[in-house]
Amino acid sequence: MIDAAIFDKDGTLFDFRATWGGWTARAIAHLAAHGADADAVAEGLGYDLGRGKFAKHSPVICATTPELVDIMHGYVPAMDKAQLLATLSELSEAAPQAPAVALRDVFEGLKARGLKIGLATNDTEAPARAHLAGAGVLDLFDFVAGCDSGWGGKPAPGQLLAFCDKVGVNPARAVMVGDSLHDLHAGRDAGMKRVAVLTGVAEAAELADHADVVLPDISHLGAWLDTLGQS
Repeated sequence: MIDAAIFDKDGTLFDFRATWGGWTARAIAHLAAHGADADAVAEGLGYDLGRGKFAKHSPVICATTPELVDIMHGYVPAMDKAQLLATLSELSEAAPQAPAVALRDVFEGLKARGLKIGLATNDTEAPARAHLAGAGVLDLFDFVAGCDSGWGGKPAPGQLLAFCDKVGVNPARAVMVGDSLHDLHAGRDAGMKRVAVLTGVAEAAELADHADVVLPDISHLGAWLDTLGQS
């Protein structure tokens, strides 16, 4: 039986490529305006500016925002890190989101099953809340954590354990849902079941050995929970 589910954001609730390609291009342009070599920054971020595509190793996929600041700062060492972090967070909050599925329908279905719902993202918390609000689902979440919320970022399990503590659910009765190995490793170390979805960059073959199930997207989660005895 599962009593709670915590979700990654980018690549899980929102289509990663459609959402973050524009953000990355704008972030690179910001650094270029401060003297950085745009092509070098793009290479360091694993992003093809011409094709608008991410390499599978791109740190944009899994790194926390402060980790991205450290990477980008290397290309413009004279830039203030705090200012760069604020700029990236502002760009993130303003980034148009492309929901992977009809999110309201999915989360209303999970709430109808009695589940507590959380979000754990390596983005900062303010943009995460803005994105959920923009998608019309923030009110359905019992917990939202970003990398700056006090519990660290994934693949460490701190955000997940904080969620379980807040909603009063044993991690063994919770599930982590995400599109990357960072998500699945966090779920493993928190003692949760793990569900992988294919709305990010990683493919099923990369995720299958680390998940209890691989689903096309989160709209299939309710039916899978039902097979575990959820009603």
